[in-house]
Amino acid sequence: MPNVIIDPDSRSLDHRFALIRAPRRNRARYPEGCVQLAADESAARAGADPTRHLHAAEVYGPSTSSEGQRIYYLVRWLD
Repeated sequence: MPNVIIDPDSRSLDHRFALIRAPRRNRARYPEGCVQLAADESAARAGADPTRHLHAAEVYGPSTSSEGQRIYYLVRWLD
């Protein structure tokens, strides 16, 4: 995973727990449509279902990509 530059002064970007829908876990960033935010780490872990390609993770974002999409950066997988 690449290092993510954190902006400590940002009011919209933050570390969050989420479920990421992805058949493979080899990407460093995911579009907003693949990310379902969770209330906390335990909720993300509870919602994980590898058979449905739902993986618990800690993410940073959302940020706007150069293509105009809102994306989340993967910080770490929780499993």
